[in-house]
Amino acid sequence: MNKFNISSILVALGLAFSGSAIAQNMSKDEHEAAEKSIVAQYKLDKEKCESLTGNAEDICVADAKGKEKVAKAELEAKFKPSEEATYKVSVAKAEANYDVSKEKCDDIAGNKAAKAILEQAKSEAKAKQHH
Repeated sequence: MNKFNISSILVALGLAFSGSAIAQNMSKDEHEAAEKSIVAQYKLDKEKCESLTGNAEDICVADAKGKEKVAKAELEAKFKPSEEATYKVSVAKAEANYDVSKEKCDDIAGNKAAKAILEQAKSEAKAKQHH
């Protein structure tokens, strides 16, 4: 990757995660650039997982996928702010945590604790949505 592409990705990442600076002023092009940078980051994160084996690789991949899903939900919430978008961010975070916890639980007995954490997080997100 040349310097220009790396710089473009870094700028887009900065835009994607800068919060209120882009909340209601993000153009469609900025949104698309930020989305591309999220996908690029996911690919980099997933590549790092390839050096691992077994359940460690599964945990790494679940973490990479979760980060991508959360980043996309947060981007949408910034691009089109709404209660529903905020709710989707909370659910994406809960599901990402669940997926990683589930993989970690593969190393120990059962997934019931991870499932309970997911259900609690979803309930809390739903309760926040109605306030």
